[in-house]
Amino acid sequence: MEASAIENDAAARKAVAEHIRALFDGPGSRQWYDGYEAVSQTRHALLCAQNAIAASAEGHLVSAAFLHDIGHLIDLNGRDKFQSGTDAQHEEIGANWLGQWFPPSVTEPIRWHVAAKRYLCATEPSYPASLSLVSQRSLVLQGGAMSAGECAAFEKTCFSADAIRLRRWDDHAKDPGKPLPDFQDVMAYIIRSVRVPVL
Repeated sequence: MEASAIENDAAARKAVAEHIRALFDGPGSRQWYDGYEAVSQTRHALLCAQNAIAASAEGHLVSAAFLHDIGHLIDLNGRDKFQSGTDAQHEEIGANWLGQWFPPSVTEPIRWHVAAKRYLCATEPSYPASLSLVSQRSLVLQGGAMSAGECAAFEKTCFSADAIRLRRWDDHAKDPGKPLPDFQDVMAYIIRSVRVPVL
């Protein structure tokens, strides 16, 4: 690859990362739907990425961990949907939007992380009680615990294992007092995960 092409790819990756960073510096920095959770979306994303790093996850999963709830930030009607008792399907919105720049190894665990919650509710008796109140409420909107047939179908999906790992990092990323990783360190994972060439 010529030097100019490498430079163009690097610039494109950085531009994608800056676009994403702006969402977390803006709407993501506010409290989660006006305080429904104890942390902001940005803190939650950073903690989730930190959990993935601590688990020695591959770079694409660190990126997925950080980006998994970005659908909340790009759906301007998400809060109203939640308050009215409607599932906003933030996982689909986020995965589809991120698909402009990221490969399936990043987007598909995001797409399936809500299904992973429903799966764990069906397969681990103690799991539902471990969820935050907001996650318990959204579980109802998302369809509740999976049926046996739904569990079997989920297990056959290519990204079910990664989605379950992401889900567990997600569930343990809501501590308002836990130290945060350096934002730039996390963004480095995002930059490396961007698909080349950038579409």
